[in-house]
Amino acid sequence: MRCADLVRLAREAERWLLPGSCLVCNDPVGPLDALLCTGCLARWRRLPEPQCRRCGQPLPDPSLSCRICPGWPDGFLAARSAVWLDDASRPAIHHLKYGGWWRLAEPMAERMGRLPQWPRGAMLVPIPLSRRRQRGRGYNQAERLAEALSRRVGLPVTAELLLRRRETGTQTRLTPEARRANIAEAFSVTSAPTGTLVLVDDVFTTGATLAEAAATLLEAGAEAVFAVTFARAKPSLG
Repeated sequence: MRCADLVRLAREAERWLLPGSCLVCNDPVGPLDALLCTGCLARWRRLPEPQCRRCGQPLPDPSLSCRICPGWPDGFLAARSAVWLDDASRPAIHHLKYGGWWRLAEPMAERMGRLPQWPRGAMLVPIPLSRRRQRGRGYNQAERLAEALSRRVGLPVTAELLLRRRETGTQTRLTPEARRANIAEAFSVTSAPTGTLVLVDDVFTTGATLAEAAATLLEAGAEAVFAVTFARAKPSLG
């Protein structure tokens, strides 16, 4: 085993055993292995109704047409997010993605598991990272979320089905149009998928990544695709 792997394993073991203060506010936590206090968990805000039936985007007026999902592939049936991406949820996501705190997937998946309408017989498919990013982080946060979610909703995970075929630049500061161009043809499959699949990711921003992954799976043979994320960014006003 390489030295870097040993260091990563030691860091993960240390973080598993570390006692008792909240990663976000440093207040005491309840259960011995908790990473967030009940106050910080309570500040995660559920998305309000009414929502677009297809993409789950909250609509201020239910008579308005949704601007997010009209261009999605036909078989991409629905996407839902558990909480808003805001000052309450953003620190936990940052710690999960960049800080090595992979056990944060557990409380996030608990909140995701409350979402309704899990399709029977479906399989969970985490959005893959590029090899470079996965090496840098030591794991794929979407895969950790899918594994934790599997234990709650009883659906199996297939982590090797969908691959990222090329590196893509960060999506963080891109416009919706630039995001779609950046992610185009970024995915491939390792085998022909069948049945219903549920994509899993940490954040829904514009839906471009999920739509591209769904299109790849549908073109390869999937019957239908759904998606779930922990958080959802509020759409820009521009």
